[in-house]
Amino acid sequence: MLAHISAAARHHAAPTAWLSSYFLFSFADYFDRHNQQFGPLRVFNDDTIAPQNGFPQHPHSEMEIVTLVLEGEVSHEDTMGNRTAIGAGEVQRITAGMGVAHSEMNRQDKPLHLYQLWFMPSQKGLAPSYERQELNFVDSRKNQLVPLVSGQRVLENVVYMNSNSTIYWSNLDCGNELTFKTFPLRLTFIYVKQGSIRVNGVLLSPNDQARLDAEDVVDIEAITDAQFILIDLPGNEANY
Repeated sequence: MLAHISAAARHHAAPTAWLSSYFLFSFADYFDRHNQQFGPLRVFNDDTIAPQNGFPQHPHSEMEIVTLVLEGEVSHEDTMGNRTAIGAGEVQRITAGMGVAHSEMNRQDKPLHLYQLWFMPSQKGLAPSYERQELNFVDSRKNQLVPLVSGQRVLENVVYMNSNSTIYWSNLDCGNELTFKTFPLRLTFIYVKQGSIRVNGVLLSPNDQARLDAEDVVDIEAITDAQFILIDLPGNEANY
């Protein structure tokens, strides 16, 4: 079954002078009891942060926090002692575990565009940890699903997270097709950054979502040159 959620259905947080944020799930001042999570995917925020602004230090616990930088550069600091600058095409993961505080700032003179995703962890009570990798996902490796972050240690050159999930990115040229094999007990989440794709016969435009369950195969066709994120997730709460 496929649920198509249009870009217009996203929640646009009250705009500020420095932040434009679209919430794909209940978050902060937005609550919808029918839209709180999809499997262990609890938060997906599409954020654009103005120059010389950002999120000051704030705490988290018992969550896997993944940041995908699409444009610009984020300056990260945390109470584990990490101080890094993450540019477009780079990926960052924080295991908040028993508790960590961090800040995410745009110290540049141009806007910062990023996706921030939170996953409910497979295991609680972990020591906080941090990882980042320069994967160049925005511009490279066309016409395939490129794994960026995963709980599968068998995958190489990806960021590890404490979740039975995998985040893929695709730069799919017009007319090309991909087939993602899944299982009826798994969930598949797709969010389109740009261009148009057809997913199991349903057309998705920029910033549309597809949420699929009880499927064996996800067929994806690029109607125009497109970029999108695909997340493979467990459907069984015991596997979070």
